[in-house]
Amino acid sequence: MRRSVALRLYAALATTAVAAATGAVLSIPEASAATGSATGYATQNGGTTGGAGGQTVRATTGTAIHAALCGRASSSTPITIQVEGTINHGNTTKVSGAGCNTTAGVIELKQISNVTIIGVGSGAVFDQLGIHIRDASNIVIQNVTVRNVKKSGSPTSNGGDAIGMESNVRNVWVDHTTLEASGGESEGFDGLFDMKDNTQYVTLSYSILRNSGRGGLVGSSETDLSNSYITYHHNRYENIDSRAPLLRGGTAHIYNNHYVGLNESGINSRAGARAKVDNNYFKDSKDVLGTFYTDAAGYWQVSGNIFDNVTWSSPGSENNPAGPNPQSNTTVSIPYAYSLDGASCVPSIVSQTAGANKGLQVSNGNCSPQTPTPTPTSTSTPTPTPTPTTPGPTQPSGTNLSIGAGSDGSSKADGTSYGNVRDGDLSTYWSPAGSAGSISIKWGSSTSVSAINIREASGSAGSIGSFRVINADTGAVLTSGSGAGLITFPRTSLQKISFEITGSTGTPKIAEYETYSG
Repeated sequence: MRRSVALRLYAALATTAVAAATGAVLSIPEASAATGSATGYATQNGGTTGGAGGQTVRATTGTAIHAALCGRASSSTPITIQVEGTINHGNTTKVSGAGCNTTAGVIELKQISNVTIIGVGSGAVFDQLGIHIRDASNIVIQNVTVRNVKKSGSPTSNGGDAIGMESNVRNVWVDHTTLEASGGESEGFDGLFDMKDNTQYVTLSYSILRNSGRGGLVGSSETDLSNSYITYHHNRYENIDSRAPLLRGGTAHIYNNHYVGLNESGINSRAGARAKVDNNYFKDSKDVLGTFYTDAAGYWQVSGNIFDNVTWSSPGSENNPAGPNPQSNTTVSIPYAYSLDGASCVPSIVSQTAGANKGLQVSNGNCSPQTPTPTPTSTSTPTPTPTPTTPGPTQPSGTNLSIGAGSDGSSKADGTSYGNVRDGDLSTYWSPAGSAGSISIKWGSSTSVSAINIREASGSAGSIGSFRVINADTGAVLTSGSGAGLITFPRTSLQKISFEITGSTGTPKIAEYETYSG
C-alpha cells in the first residue's frame, strides 16, 4: 500500500520488545461477561451471546487463553475469558484438548462456539498477534487492542489480519476494540477486520480502526460472495488507505461511523453488494463511497450523511464514485431495531465511546454516552447457547395477522393449498410435497411480528420434527426448534415470514399458520 499511512504515529509499537509473560487460568466465582447486548446483524440468526451463562476465567497469556478453551467439557460449552496484560508470540503456544483446536502464534477460535473474550483491569493488548475465527459461531470479542499484525517480515500472525474470520462463521460481535497497524501491504500488514468464505451475521461496533493500508473486507475475491449481513456502527476509521470496508456481495448496514483521512477510497461496494449507509460523518477524505478498482457494480442506499472536505475522482471503466452528490441506487431492508444519532454529533459521540478502555460506553441514541448493564455469568456450566426454541401450549393473544395476508411455499402436496393456512378453518390444511418444506405468510408492507402459532390438522399432531422460522426478507433465522404450537422470537419488522420444516416423522399437515405482533 501507499506511504500515506502515517507510520510515525505508531512505529514505536512495531519495535517494542515485550518480555514473555507467564499466565494462569483462574476461576472467577462472581464476575461479569460482556457488557451490554449485541446489536445489528449479530442479533439475528438466533442472536449472539458468546459465553454468557458459562464459567468465567482469567488469562494473562495467549497460552492461558488456549488452555481455557481446551479445558471446557466440549467445544460448545459456554465460557467467558477475561484477559489482562500483553498477549504476544512469546506467551502464546498451542494447547490441545476436546474443546479446542489451537495454533501457536495466533489466538485460534476454531471449530468452537459460545465464547467471550473481554479485556479487563489495566487492559488487554494483542501485540503483533492476530485473532483468527474459523468454523465457529456465537463469539463475542470486547474491550481489547490488537496491533501490528503482519503477514510478512517477522513475526507473522493470522495472515496479517488483526481480526480475521473465515469458513462458515456465524454470529460474531466485536465491540469496543482498537485495531491498528503501522503501515500498508508493503510494510507487511494486511486487513484490520476481514471476513471471507461464508461468514455471516457479524457486528463491529464502537471500535477504532487506524493507520493501515486496509481497513477490512467482506469476501476475498469477486467469486467469494457467500458473506453477508454485516453491521458497522459507531466506529472511527482514521488514516486508512482503502477498504473501509470493501464489500463483495452480500448486505451491510453502515451507520453513525466517523471517517477521518480515507486516503484512496472508503466504502467500496462491488460485485452486487448492497450497503445501507446512514448518518455517517466523512472528513478530509477521498472517494468515500462507490465501486472502485472493478467493473463489477455494487449498490448503496444513502441518507443523512455529512461529507466534510471530501474529494471525488472522475468516473471510469473501473471507477464509479458515488459523489460528489451521492444518490441511492438500491433499497435495503433492515430487520432489527436501531437508533440513529444525528450525523452532526457523530464525531463527538464516537470520540467518547469508540475503542478499548473507554469504559464500554455506548450512545443512548441521542448523542450522549451511557454505560450499559453488565450481563451476569456464573461458574456453572449450563446447556450451550443459543438454545433452540421448542413451542409450548400457551395460546397467543392479539389479532391474527395472517387473516387477510398472502401466502406461498416451497411445495404443496396434492389436494392441499397455501391459502388453507390462513382461512381460519382447522379442517383445511397445507402439506409439503415430501417430508420437508416451507410455508410463508406475506404482506404488502412491513409488519411487526414476534410470535407465530402453528396449528396442526386433526390426526397429524406430532408429525412436525425440526423447524426454522426465517425472515424471508433477509434470510435471517429468527428461531428454531421442534414440534408445533406457539413460537416466539424478538419482534421483527418484515414483509414475509417462513416456517420451514426441516424434519418430520409423518406427513405434516398445517391447518393454520397464525402470526402475531405480541
